[in-house]
Amino acid sequence: MKAAPFAYVRPATLDDAVAELVRSAGEGKVLAGGQSLVPILAMRLARPSTVVDIAALSELDFVRRDGDELVIGALVRQRTLEGHPLAAAVPLLRLALPWIGHRELRSRGTVCGSIAHADPAAELPAVACCLGASLEIAGPHGRRTVTAAEFFHGAMATSVGAEDVLAAVRFPVARPGEGFGFAEIARRHGDFALAGVATRFRADDGEAAFTAFGVSDRPVTRDVTGLGDDEVADLARDLVDTAGDTHGSREYRQRLVAALAVRELARARRAAEGGTA
Repeated sequence: MKAAPFAYVRPATLDDAVAELVRSAGEGKVLAGGQSLVPILAMRLARPSTVVDIAALSELDFVRRDGDELVIGALVRQRTLEGHPLAAAVPLLRLALPWIGHRELRSRGTVCGSIAHADPAAELPAVACCLGASLEIAGPHGRRTVTAAEFFHGAMATSVGAEDVLAAVRFPVARPGEGFGFAEIARRHGDFALAGVATRFRADDGEAAFTAFGVSDRPVTRDVTGLGDDEVADLARDLVDTAGDTHGSREYRQRLVAALAVRELARARRAAEGGTA
């Protein structure tokens, strides 16, 4: 199937991109890596009047350290970040990126694009929630920043409005004594997860948390500080609110996410305490 007709613009600045979205009166779509948008266009699940290609906005093509945060611009490819030396400051990113699709997809797909698309089974939204990342959104009234917990409203629904561009994401860098874990179960590598978890643990005060994804309409984070394995497993099972489908029943997903949460929290604890993750 071919995409429905649309106008194509390639602005030179972020302000111009926002102006084009405003001109489209809520009927525009932002194109960056295209790994989420192009299939939707091809299947005519989206019929924008205007596609605003931000590929020429060099001001959004950066990875930089800003104090205790790693800041990633909207044009940074997932594959670029995978091999970027600054990404080592956020170990959970390094753990999660290889799970995204295949290398060819990551070579085109952008970090911010995956977050803005907000697929409930995608990896980077879960990482953003687990770490408490913040999102910089540019719109007609200027820039604003929202937390990851505020950003995701549901499946494919975020704080990015029809006239906005997700300009950057800020991930907090790991502190000494922090450890992380990440894993998912899919029908085959590269598919979206049937269930997955991202975890973090801090050795100095025992703070522990995990984020489950693929089991609800958005990533869900729970503080599990001081809880035992059985309590963590019960909590994880309760997060599954999706119905079963041809790929797995609700009960199957509950077993998956419970096992993954316990295992990856143990991995995070070992890493935090200096053991082998």
